[in-house]
Amino acid sequence: MMDIKNKRVIVVGTGKSGVGSAVLLEKNGALPVVYDSNVETDVEAVRKRISDELGRETGAEFVVGDFREEIAEGVELAVLSPGVPTDAPFVLVMKGRGIHIWGEVELAYNFAAGRVLAITGTNGKTTTTSLVGQIMEEYYDDVYIVGNIGNPYTEAAPLMSDGTVSVAEISSFQLETIENFHPQVSAILNITPDHLNRHHTMENYVAAKEAVTMNQTKDDYCVLNYENEYTRDFGERCPARVVYFSSVRRLDDGLYYEGDYIYLAKGGESERLLNVKTDMNLVGICNIENVMAAIAVSMSAGVPMENILSTVKRFVAVEHRIEYVATKRGVVYYNDSKATNTDAAIQGIKAMDRPTILIGGGYDKGSEYDDWIKCFDGKVKKLVLIGQTREKIADCAVKCGFPKGDIIFAEGFEEALDICVQNAESGDAVLLSPACASWGMFPNYEVRGKQFKEYVNNLGE
Repeated sequence: MMDIKNKRVIVVGTGKSGVGSAVLLEKNGALPVVYDSNVETDVEAVRKRISDELGRETGAEFVVGDFREEIAEGVELAVLSPGVPTDAPFVLVMKGRGIHIWGEVELAYNFAAGRVLAITGTNGKTTTTSLVGQIMEEYYDDVYIVGNIGNPYTEAAPLMSDGTVSVAEISSFQLETIENFHPQVSAILNITPDHLNRHHTMENYVAAKEAVTMNQTKDDYCVLNYENEYTRDFGERCPARVVYFSSVRRLDDGLYYEGDYIYLAKGGESERLLNVKTDMNLVGICNIENVMAAIAVSMSAGVPMENILSTVKRFVAVEHRIEYVATKRGVVYYNDSKATNTDAAIQGIKAMDRPTILIGGGYDKGSEYDDWIKCFDGKVKKLVLIGQTREKIADCAVKCGFPKGDIIFAEGFEEALDICVQNAESGDAVLLSPACASWGMFPNYEVRGKQFKEYVNNLGE
């Protein structure tokens, strides 16, 4: 492990991840240099947050504004927050000086202990991580659920011991900067186009996802989706032992879904595990896949099947992911605000079993919407569009044959909700599943989802 004692380490970013990184570095004897390009950054507020976490006055340096090369003098390591592109000009300057570029995940891993179960994929990460986390918590004594799920890995790392099991949701941004990160069990749930404004090419994005296995060996396990072209192909060259799951076909080895049941196959022999309609609280084929992945990860981590299934049967939907909100005047409302890309939004539509009024649109990540529109399959009776992408989505919808008269533009979020209520009839569903990020209208998808739920819960019966 790199010796950082008494050495200056640059921390880029002053959000939750940056503060967590600075605290962990200082606890381990390093001298953090906290950098943020935003000149509006409230340095004293950041200093206080770091000091409060440390329990003493921080010794960190703070630099805001333009990146000056002298900041990097004598520095061997820089830690980036996930939102900082690895090809930003000042990052390339640091790389050119031979500085190691880590993210929060790599930093935390180097100071953590115990086993790691790492879950990535374009969609389903949070639900699968939450379910695996609950399974682990109910079986093992010392468990942390960390990473992209909202709990900084750096905060938990100092508390871990050799007996710890960490369940980590890992994004492609975090995987760009790993060196030593080595999960005993990994999972790549699926790979579909996303974040191409950051990764630039699909090849780069796929490579980032596959990097979760970079340090794995045949002593480790990797759970892969047999029905995703990228993950199925990756199984041929994956360095770990592969466990496949499929929602489409019977497998000789792995988990598969057939006729309302999830099965576990070994050497061509199948064991029925659970009924997806009577034994699960989650809806939609995407959640059947998430459950199969969670079972595969958990059994690979040594949890007995009876314990796994007991937890699965009690697990409820993650907030903002095809989350049932309420039934008002016979209309069922679902919050799928976490569907920030088209593939996630496709799963939201597939989970609907009634005429649906759909709210879509938001920030433009450079996505195409054809596949999403084509999966409407007669279910979507009105398409209510908001945000930066509304014209782009409307043009795509008309091109794909969706009736122009059933597309409605709203100026704001509340107006969109008003339109849904006006057009919904008893027996319909209203689904917030935007296929776009929330930025520009909301700080994040959680705020968007919470506003939707507040509005729905305030509707009269």
